[in-house]
Amino acid sequence: MSKPFAGVRILDFTRYLAGPYGTYQLALLGADVVKIESREGDETRSQLISSEWAARKMPPGFLAVNANKRSLTLDLRRPEAVAIVQRLVVQADVVWENFRPGVMDKLGVGYDALAALNPRLIYCAVSGFGHTGPERTTAAFDGKLQAMSGIMSITGEPAGGPMRAGFAICDTIGGMTAALAVASALYQRTHTGRGQFVDVAMLDAALAFIPGPVSEYTVAGIEQRQIGNGSVSRKPTANRFRAKGGFIVLAVLTDRQFASLMRTLGRPDALDDPRFKDWPARTANVAALREVIETALATDDPKAWEARLTAADVPCASIWTIDEIVRHPQLEHRDVLQTVDSRYGPMRLVGAGFRLAHGSPGIEREPPTLGEHTDEILAEAGYTPAEIERLRRDGVV
Repeated sequence: MSKPFAGVRILDFTRYLAGPYGTYQLALLGADVVKIESREGDETRSQLISSEWAARKMPPGFLAVNANKRSLTLDLRRPEAVAIVQRLVVQADVVWENFRPGVMDKLGVGYDALAALNPRLIYCAVSGFGHTGPERTTAAFDGKLQAMSGIMSITGEPAGGPMRAGFAICDTIGGMTAALAVASALYQRTHTGRGQFVDVAMLDAALAFIPGPVSEYTVAGIEQRQIGNGSVSRKPTANRFRAKGGFIVLAVLTDRQFASLMRTLGRPDALDDPRFKDWPARTANVAALREVIETALATDDPKAWEARLTAADVPCASIWTIDEIVRHPQLEHRDVLQTVDSRYGPMRLVGAGFRLAHGSPGIEREPPTLGEHTDEILAEAGYTPAEIERLRRDGVV
């Protein structure tokens, strides 16, 4: 069974994370993603997290979101490179870029110029603030957007001030939003026959991912502040608690779960305590309830309590590190991390976060080296070996 986007060709001009993360989602689903890079390569290829992989121009951050893609290098400042894009776009379904608004137009490969060559073209532009509005040309990266979107204002300990997430959350949110937008446009084209401009603003996407805190303010006038490791449910038994030698997060939200928690902790007497008779009482006596819970948890380590409470159907988890969770049998069963053969040996990468009964997403091709498929892609576009050699000699590719 073919994958959902088999036969769809994407010309991918994106760099860093938001754009490549989005195109990666469709590459996992069968799209032929042609990653068009400068001759120096996507800036992510220069990340210094690992000197060994950076020397190969294949650092982990790049590897994470570029499998299943082919790499073509072009110097878009050259008219010959623009001519290559014009030839490629005729057979393309999607152009995807994340430059600041106006940059692609100045290069001669913006939406108007390319749509004139291919009216069925879907052109996705990902930027910090979109292509309209007073901030449209303002530079934006993940940290700026975490700060500006309100995400940091509701994250962290009250006494410690705002805190950013431990990963590039606005980049990945923006990329996933773009993937949904492009998929929607492709589906719409099946019954209209028309392409269109898809304008994805990462700030818009970030707000769309926090509808609860936003509506709490816009509807009820309630402004959420930092609640540390407390639950957004405001339930006092859905927070982080200290156990012996570490922490455990409880997600106890119902009366049945509360009763099971108290019995498993060896405190069935708490069920008859008027301070804990219902959620309003438990909330009013949160300090006393925390003392009951943490006194019991202090007798054993988080992993032991996790096993015991889970067996009693009490939602909870100890704090798993990345090196622990990637070995979890649940992930292995779901094939979330997939192994692909590469020139450097087997490579284990994160695939898609869902399965399909037919044509599931998967990794079949290792992330490309810089310009690895240049000759192949140009040949598909009709360039002869002599013409490709001339383009390379002249520094166009």
